Amino acid sequence: MRVVTYNVNGMRSAMKKGASSLFASLNAEVVCLQETRAPLEFLQETAAELGYEHQTHTLAHKAGYSGSSILSRWAPDETLNQVGIDWIDVEGRVAAMRFGDLWVVSFYFPSGSSGQVRQIYKYELLDAVTPWLQKLRGRGQKQQVILCGDVNIAHKNADIRNWRGNQKSSGFMPVERGWLSYLFDQLGWVDSFRTREHPEHEYTWWSNRGNARENNVGWRIDYQIVTEGLRDKIANMGIAREEVYSDHAPYWVDYQWRK
Repeated sequence: MRVVTYNVNGMRSAMKKGASSLFASLNAEVVCLQETRAPLEFLQETAAELGYEHQTHTLAHKAGYSGSSILSRWAPDETLNQVGIDWIDVEGRVAAMRFGDLWVVSFYFPSGSSGQVRQIYKYELLDAVTPWLQKLRGRGQKQQVILCGDVNIAHKNADIRNWRGNQKSSGFMPVERGWLSYLFDQLGWVDSFRTREHPEHEYTWWSNRGNARENNVGWRIDYQIVTEGLRDKIANMGIAREEVYSDHAPYWVDYQWRK
């Protein structure tokens, strides 16, 4: 099973630029999208055109903002489009599908870069979402979870090119990084990317300023965070950065798991 997570930075824009070829080459069973920022009808039509019969989309109450989707070749047993907390759910940040004992979640975590108000919102969301994630994986002894998404946090120095100059930047703040450390070290979740050795400077997002992508001055902020039971199911992974349709690159993982 191949799972892709991709912040498309606007689905209409990505498709207009030719992203259909990227989706075809990735050839994933499940695609998790964030920041879709498009009407429901467009998202449904696009998913069908890409060959995905099963889909779920979560839209923000504010048109043209945020949005998360999952496209699947497999029929889900259950779908979920909310955390159950109004101030999070109005922003359309989560979509989830359950396939038997596996939940796949597409989550668009907020950025705090616009100012203190949104940074505080981000901290509050991290605190609020943690018990929701724990409950999701706690529904049964065999229940596993793949949390896909733009987390908007670089965890370690190796996950950001200019770590010295960004220690006070949103996305690399001690509290944000500490939340990921808590998830991995205390709660037992697994950063799928770090289950393998990789070359230096592997990133998933680049600023649109200063030729950041050309110079590979990036951040690794897109994750597939999995429950411990999936660690040994990870077969392969990669960042598909060759075709550019967004300021993010898709991150894909192959799992030895079948519905």
